Amino acid sequence: MTLSISAPAADFWRAADRHLIRYGGPFVPAIVERAAGSYVYDSDGRAILDFTSGQMSALLGHSHPAIVDAVRHSVSTLDHLFSWMLSRPVVDLASALAESLPDPLSKVLLLSTGGESNEAAVRLAKLYTGGHEVVALSQSYHGVTHASAAASYSVPRRGYGPVIPGNLVIPAPDAYRPTVVKDGRLDWRTQLDQAFAMVDAQSVGSLAACIVEPILSTGGIIELPSGYLAALKAKCHERGMLLILDEAQTGLCRTGDWYAFQRDGVTPDIITLSKTLGAGLPLSAVVTSAEIEERCHERGFFFATTHTSDPLPAAVGLAVLETLRREALDEAARRLGDRLRAGLLDLRGRHEAIGDVRGRGLLQGIELVTDRQSRTPANALGTAVTRACLDLGLHLNIVQLSSVSSVLRLAPPLTMSDAELDLGLSILDEALAKTRPPA
Repeated sequence: MTLSISAPAADFWRAADRHLIRYGGPFVPAIVERAAGSYVYDSDGRAILDFTSGQMSALLGHSHPAIVDAVRHSVSTLDHLFSWMLSRPVVDLASALAESLPDPLSKVLLLSTGGESNEAAVRLAKLYTGGHEVVALSQSYHGVTHASAAASYSVPRRGYGPVIPGNLVIPAPDAYRPTVVKDGRLDWRTQLDQAFAMVDAQSVGSLAACIVEPILSTGGIIELPSGYLAALKAKCHERGMLLILDEAQTGLCRTGDWYAFQRDGVTPDIITLSKTLGAGLPLSAVVTSAEIEERCHERGFFFATTHTSDPLPAAVGLAVLETLRREALDEAARRLGDRLRAGLLDLRGRHEAIGDVRGRGLLQGIELVTDRQSRTPANALGTAVTRACLDLGLHLNIVQLSSVSSVLRLAPPLTMSDAELDLGLSILDEALAKTRPPA
């Protein structure tokens, strides 16, 4: 039986409880009927300000006219093809992505999800180098498929059996909770030296790649320090490894640059994109050099899914890139990011529970602590503040993992107005003021 749009909420939740497989944290207690701009609207007609851009993906807000037009045109003319049939949207998007990236990144594979793109990137690196060992950061998140899950350490791993062999972990450079300290601050260079000494000790001589996020988002908004990427790339190349950057959440203007790695002037060997590329639709990409692609092709590289090179999502991705350029949304992300940072620092000055403010552009977060001296994560308080925000009309903190639920992630759309951003900060202020730490 299909529920009608006017079915009572109790019937909806009973049907959800009866038929849905739960896939992580609890469902948000709202029935969403529609979304537009910076808001989603529930079945009671309540407007909820969306500070997470859907699943960190609705970069241009909900139902942006350029996306609506691209979907409407493509679905009526060219939506899906055999994966080895090419269409103009696919080649046009590949060309546009290559033009947006520095040399030598020029060869593109279009897929559906971030996990798929990371899976393909790891396969490219293994085939190119002939190795199989993959290094990743603690607190990383790269997806839930085979290789991407094996390189993810911020989510539970118990109960699923062994991951693929050859995965090695090094500590994330967490400036708020440093494990190696010099002059009272994180000594990331010494930490990185120690980390790769451990990699060398564990390796069986088959190192293939290191995959990292410029900002570890699911892991708690941990930004790689300035200079870290250059040092990491040098460590990789010294060992014949490729550097893969996962810019699912940081790519395409969210941090204020077109790509987060541009701040450091370091070009990866492979970059993966998803989330922001499709602006809410399932689209991802792997981009690498012609030299890497040529060797992998010669060695028989194969990675194809049902929706590889699909024209409809490619048309959407092209509309995203065109809109970012036309509306100068990199500049908007920098300006709004400065406004967001100033507002969050003001909140920190007035709320003792905020221990840290971190992030870049329109990907920022605050960490709630039991006290600023111990820096003990206030996970239960984070969950309570998230619920209070929702009650007041603001959705944030889509990570409900017990290990990082003290971190409230904020990733509003790049199209958000100043007034909407200020409203979100005001609601967060009110939620923090009215929420007491659970006993």
